[in-house]
Amino acid sequence: MSVESVLIIGGGLAGFTAAKELRARGFAGTLSIIDPEGLPYDRPPLSKDYLAGSQDAAGIALAPAGWYEENNVAVITGTATALDPDAGTATLDDGSVLAADRFVLATGGRARRLSIPGGDLPGLLELRTKKDADTLRGLLAPGVRLAIVGAGLIGAETASSARGFGAEVTLIDPVEIPLVPAIGEMLATRLHAMHSEHQVRTVTGIPEEITQGADGYGILLSTGETIAADVVLVGIGITAATELAEAAGLDTDNGVLVDERGATSHPNVFAVGDSARTRLADGTLLRRAEHWEHAMNAGSSVAAAILGQELPVHGASWFWSDRHGVHVEGVGSMHGEGEHIVRLLDGVPIAAFRLNEAGLMLGAAAIDGGLTVRAARRIIDRSIKVDPLALADPATELKKLAR
Repeated sequence: MSVESVLIIGGGLAGFTAAKELRARGFAGTLSIIDPEGLPYDRPPLSKDYLAGSQDAAGIALAPAGWYEENNVAVITGTATALDPDAGTATLDDGSVLAADRFVLATGGRARRLSIPGGDLPGLLELRTKKDADTLRGLLAPGVRLAIVGAGLIGAETASSARGFGAEVTLIDPVEIPLVPAIGEMLATRLHAMHSEHQVRTVTGIPEEITQGADGYGILLSTGETIAADVVLVGIGITAATELAEAAGLDTDNGVLVDERGATSHPNVFAVGDSARTRLADGTLLRRAEHWEHAMNAGSSVAAAILGQELPVHGASWFWSDRHGVHVEGVGSMHGEGEHIVRLLDGVPIAAFRLNEAGLMLGAAAIDGGLTVRAARRIIDRSIKVDPLALADPATELKKLAR
């Protein structure tokens, strides 16, 4: 059956990329994106340049407004409340019903809330949308006490940005050194130490209760300490938005289950991005991927799958983060068994690598080392055996090992 219309539900990077790739791959049918925020925009700057005010809304748009008209992509501001894959219809919050041959669920996720007393206080903030970033920015000022629960990528980036406003920042996490599984212990330790160097207080503990009074908030930790704050931001990850898929009868398990093409359990529905979870042919469930590049790759693969084209080949997974004036990148997997090699420069860790028993690279990470990570990705993708001594030597350019 030929596909003459596609409706993409969700306008994040994955949904936008699916639309862009469909047009780039020759799809000439009806193509629409529905999202409650309207025109798609990029999310990573929300905790960095956009929050800091150095980038405006136009600067984080995934495409200029004119692109949609030029490429005949309709953007509908609204929310899909029901999906009937058999009938080929989606119902919107205004009661309207849209028909399509294929649907792409790019519903993303919502911020995970603290399941503790006071964890549902209406004044607690999250950072998922432009509106969230605008709200937080409006509260930041010299001397404002900001407590951030969660010291992962979002928490750390927000802490760095908030210091630019002169806010007094406390970063709370149950793990003493966050990000060790992502970039290795020595790099993670160096990164975490940057917080105190920039007057961000780090506290190890688990929030047990949040109270609110005339003087602001009090966050009671498992250690017995209470953190006083004027503003509280919770950044402890997301939960996949699967309600629409579940109601439509699609297979879900901490995500909308898809195959390597992004196809769900219904032949007319695909899913991409933070809300999708891959189920291999043998039934194995992979972890949901919530990184920027994965969303883009998934959108590209789904476009090819809808059109019956060969799927694109993607390299090892890659992510990045910025904080306190440094840029961090990681590729592949640094978590698990294997030989971990750290590259030092004047005694300071600048890169780390993980090798398997055969000497093949499984993962790499670097601080202000984009070229190193780029070369490491080629090494991983090409299964090149590398010399551990050369990896540890800062005088060795990794691109030479990637040839």
